[in-house]
Amino acid sequence: MRRGYRSFRRHNWQTDGNWQRVTWDAKHFGVWQRLTSEITAMDRPGYFQDTMIDGPFRLMQHDHLFRSLFPNETEMRDVFRFAAPLPLLGRIAELTVLRRYMQALLRERNAVVKEIAESSAWQKYLAS
Repeated sequence: MRRGYRSFRRHNWQTDGNWQRVTWDAKHFGVWQRLTSEITAMDRPGYFQDTMIDGPFRLMQHDHLFRSLFPNETEMRDVFRFAAPLPLLGRIAELTVLRRYMQALLRERNAVVKEIAESSAWQKYLAS
């Protein structure tokens, strides 16, 4: 996991996989923030969506799309939407800083996911 993140609570997991919530702390711009996200849509195995239900943003929604290319190769695509708090000042922050910051965060996360998926490390993330 990226330095500056602490996942500390998972809750509301249903064994049929309908939804899950996770709460974590994230340090951005030197400030620790607590966020809770919930799986709000799922179409296995090709898609799921998580939505921030509590945290610093007015909106944060992340679509994860998966497409099988070959038997042992999968493409992952992200669609990420967010809106900063404080409509006017938040919009200025989105345009000047947050958009690039969030893109860099997604690139970093995707590099970690790729590294784990392409090694044997993925096995430790599966529920037993």
